[in-house]
Amino acid sequence: MTADVDRERPGARPDEGPGTQPGARPDRGAGEESGGYELFRDDWGIPHLRAADALALARAQGHATALDRAWQLETERHRVLGTSASHLGAEAVDWDRFVRRARIADTARRCFDRLAPETAAWVTAYADGVNEGLAEGAERAPEFAAVGLAPGRWEPWTPLGVWLSTHILFAGFPTKLWREEVARRLGEDRMTLFATDGPGTAGSNGWLLTGARTATGAPLLAGDPHRFIEDPGVYQQIRLACPEFDVVGLAVPGIPGIAHFGHTGHVAWAITNAMADYQDLYRERLRRTPDGGVQALGPDGWYRAHAHTETIEVAGAAPEQVEVIETDRGPVIIGDGPGAGFETADVAGGEAADAAEGAHPESGEAADGTFISLRYPPRVTGELGFDVLPALLRARTVADVDTALDRWVEPVNVVLAADTSGATLHRVAGHVPVRPYANRLRVVPAEDPAYAWRDGETVPLPRKEVDGLAGIAVMANERGLAAPLGVEFAPRHRARRIRELLGADTDWTPDAQAAVHTDTLLASSRQLLSLLAWAPGLGPAADRLRDRLLRWDRHMDADSTDATLYARLRTDVVHRLAAHPALKAVTGADDPWRSAAYPALFRPWLAAVSRIGYALESLLTVGLLPYEDRLALVAASAEAVAAAADGTPPAPWGELHRLSPWQALPDRTPDASVGSDAQAIRPGVAGDHDCVLSTSSVPGVTDLFARGPAARYVWDLARREDSRWAVPFGASGVPGSAHHRDQTPLWARGALAPVVTDWNLLHRTTPHRTTHRPEENRAMTAAPEPLAPALRPAVHEQKVEGFGTVRLVPVDPAADADLLHGWVTEERARFWGMADHTREQVREIYEFVDSLPTHHAYLALRDGVPAALFQTYEPDADPVGECYDVQPGDFGIHLLIAPAEGVGAVKGYTEALLTAFVAYVFSDPAHLRVVVEPDARNEKALARMVRVGFELGPEIEKPEKTARLAFLTRAALGLA
Repeated sequence: MTADVDRERPGARPDEGPGTQPGARPDRGAGEESGGYELFRDDWGIPHLRAADALALARAQGHATALDRAWQLETERHRVLGTSASHLGAEAVDWDRFVRRARIADTARRCFDRLAPETAAWVTAYADGVNEGLAEGAERAPEFAAVGLAPGRWEPWTPLGVWLSTHILFAGFPTKLWREEVARRLGEDRMTLFATDGPGTAGSNGWLLTGARTATGAPLLAGDPHRFIEDPGVYQQIRLACPEFDVVGLAVPGIPGIAHFGHTGHVAWAITNAMADYQDLYRERLRRTPDGGVQALGPDGWYRAHAHTETIEVAGAAPEQVEVIETDRGPVIIGDGPGAGFETADVAGGEAADAAEGAHPESGEAADGTFISLRYPPRVTGELGFDVLPALLRARTVADVDTALDRWVEPVNVVLAADTSGATLHRVAGHVPVRPYANRLRVVPAEDPAYAWRDGETVPLPRKEVDGLAGIAVMANERGLAAPLGVEFAPRHRARRIRELLGADTDWTPDAQAAVHTDTLLASSRQLLSLLAWAPGLGPAADRLRDRLLRWDRHMDADSTDATLYARLRTDVVHRLAAHPALKAVTGADDPWRSAAYPALFRPWLAAVSRIGYALESLLTVGLLPYEDRLALVAASAEAVAAAADGTPPAPWGELHRLSPWQALPDRTPDASVGSDAQAIRPGVAGDHDCVLSTSSVPGVTDLFARGPAARYVWDLARREDSRWAVPFGASGVPGSAHHRDQTPLWARGALAPVVTDWNLLHRTTPHRTTHRPEENRAMTAAPEPLAPALRPAVHEQKVEGFGTVRLVPVDPAADADLLHGWVTEERARFWGMADHTREQVREIYEFVDSLPTHHAYLALRDGVPAALFQTYEPDADPVGECYDVQPGDFGIHLLIAPAEGVGAVKGYTEALLTAFVAYVFSDPAHLRVVVEPDARNEKALARMVRVGFELGPEIEKPEKTARLAFLTRAALGLA
């Protein structure tokens, strides 16, 4: 933790002297020891907690979560504080910079201070329980040893910070940056051309069946939240019981209670993202004062803004400074940095300048630098809605849930609820400020009072009665109940399909909900297939492709090769649209994600290809291209895909459509219970973005998916014990635990585990309070686990101007096997010669390479991200040495560039990497000439070598290929 963060922390409590362990409280009262609660687990390892009262139960929840999810909790705490880079390295700096600029930790403290006293005590009890369990939890979690980290202390306000940092991007405010770029480049009338559920938003399915539609005559509530899937998971199955209440549900690790999906035995509730817009971006005009301060231009003229500087510690790199600026609108989250983009004010001092300048900004006009501030409700009001959480646990009726949710703030959700009496609820909950509609669309000027929020006013939140006759209510992020609150919503396909499926029966049971959860109909395919049906002038192969896809049932099933063909066609159409002159201003070299005006963190919202992919259905319908042009474009894609299919028959969709979850330390801690099998964490599944089974790939970018069902649930109001649930991995976040990934097979096939409510069917577990001091923590002294690439020592590090920092780190064959296998088996890597290799074969090859003193393999990292595979060898110890006259000082290299996706695909990418590779080779004076031997058919590689300075040599015959030698001498680079 940096000194800057420490400086903002509250002082230590009087009972925390120098010898007191973190979290220890000498004044602990009766019932607060670990023996004051009971911990049970079911056959899936899911914790069921029972305590004497609500405070003891909150402490128990924190303690049990620390045992099961210590590394996850530590990761979240650092994300709140903006200190992740201190142990994760440079790749975490962008996030750290953002949360510090957005003042997440400070906002969490403010919101904690405004909690009702009883809520503050309840949240504090949870944080105390976390602190009591962290040391023992860290002993179980190998990640701590892997990065040399000891668990830190949770403050009472930390859970509020976790909630804020988890949801600060939830409403997708960076989409306003995208619309701004579209309006500037394509015209104001095209601002919402790409409006749809974009890459930064999160959606869900949820549905309610009244008793008229169920076998028992009591309501059923079911659904699945769609989020970026993380390992460990973002939801924690848990049961919380004390004399006041007994609740099962999906908790968020780090947050007390059960916020989103719960069943008290009397009433159940669930939510989806309302897709409301409640965060605003303001274009600020800032300037420096002679004393180094910052002034901002507001409606009444220039005034002194808050500004201070913090230090971000970076593992393996120099610390970075970040200036934190806050105007009257909110924290400045986008800007050029200290000293850049400012103009020095004519008058020293904030108040003096205000007095002298008054409302005359022209006397000290701001420079052209882009500064954008973020205004979000918790920062403005000091309210986050946490007073709702204990009230939900105590709810016994729909009316109780409804009353509690009147105080909800962030994020804005659509809610469904039902109770055992048959009563139902369908409403929106949250805080939406009153301000002009333009604020929802784009970045607005800070100095114009027309765009200010109306103090103390909020938009009335919609609600509706559940249709008793139909007996069905659905929430799937569509433009429905919450339409008055937002701009962009998910297409209606999921909502319509769920209603269609539910309307087909009046005898629904909990087990039967799986058929809805796993439905794979891709209704959004209709427009593309319609154009394909009328595409003119197709050749024989393309005509066969058309016939095949028009006969396809439009289900994205895991075993379907037709689904794969459709995905190929869709990808090609997306790329052709991206290359079309109509979109030239926002694609290719002009793609907004290339802009240096915005932090890299926001680039996923600014990438044109993914935007086109998500909006493909609407772009192929109206508004962009004439009908004839759309037909021609689809026809060209059909020809290309048909030609490729003749050479490479499509694999089943499930072989390509695999989960790619987020991990703080990817590939660092293989799960001992499943070995190194990639299937355990990256299963192939059915579904797609607009299916009910919304496993969301990025059309035109990748068939892998990172967003999908982060949990599934079915709440039965007739018999709670007939409820069902599942998560993508397991109840435990500890690698090697029997319950780390034991639910993955369930989740992948859409099955659900039972919710066990009979205490006699559970397994009692005695909780243990740790007495280890941090220096005695076995996690700190255990044998080190394999390091993630970004944390390995580099053999070479070089900053390449305009490209980034390139680091060469040794390949770890076991830890990197999944990564390397993914690279070498791609079609683009066919010249590498491993296209048909299994993961184990790839691992074995690099274990052999690693055993040789003459051959070495390295991962090249660009700003901490794997960018290429770089191999070196001594030609006289390699078969290539038998094919030419090896000279003293010859040194061979092989190079495989990683897939050019996202922000990595920049012009001159390979040449920039080669610059670093050649510098590394020639850093050894014994190396006089670099030798390469690409496949003679690889014209692109040969041309690239010539551009860099290589001289082409003769072709040689090798067992696996005909190669073309090329040589680069020191003299050619002026190094002789």
